[in-house]
Amino acid sequence: MTDRATPSPRICPNCDGFASVAVTSGGRDRHGHLRTITAHCPACKGTGTAPARPVREGARA
Repeated sequence: MTDRATPSPRICPNCDGFASVAVTSGGRDRHGHLRTITAHCPACKGTGTAPARPVREGARA
C-alpha cells in the first residue's frame, strides 16, 4: 500500500513563510547584549501560512 501524500502548507505570499523576524534597534544594553524587537507578518499574524482560498464554482474552464 502506498501512503497518501500530505498536502504542502500554503505559504503566506506576503512574507514567504518567514513570519517572525528579530530586528535590532541599533543599541546595546549595559551587559553588552543587542537590543532586538520581534516583528510579525500582519497578513498571516506570525504563522507563515495563508488560509485556503475558497473555490468559486463556475470559474473552471
